[in-house]
Amino acid sequence: MNEMESKPVITEDHVREALKQVIDPELHVNIVDLGLIYLVDIRDLPDRTDGQQVYIEMTMTSPMCPAGPQLVGGAKHHAGTVPGVVDVDVKVVMDPPWTPDRMTEDARDQLGMF
Repeated sequence: MNEMESKPVITEDHVREALKQVIDPELHVNIVDLGLIYLVDIRDLPDRTDGQQVYIEMTMTSPMCPAGPQLVGGAKHHAGTVPGVVDVDVKVVMDPPWTPDRMTEDARDQLGMF
């Protein structure tokens, strides 16, 4: 078996599904449906053949979000549970700023926004 066949295939969808386990403690909606995840990038690691790195860019609903550290930690933890992920790097970005337009219809329904 060659090196590529031994690694599980990691997709952005796999990572986003895992990230749905991270729930905003104030809004009670997951961070994917809230639109807080801006980028999920799966990267090869030159010194590792047993898996890949997931790089995530995410934002907060406000720059002073008190749940920020909890959300970042949850994102790192849950992305790391995807088979084949050996490292997770989460970067918080504030540009572009988050707006409610980024939410999915499911999130809008949960929050009673029409």
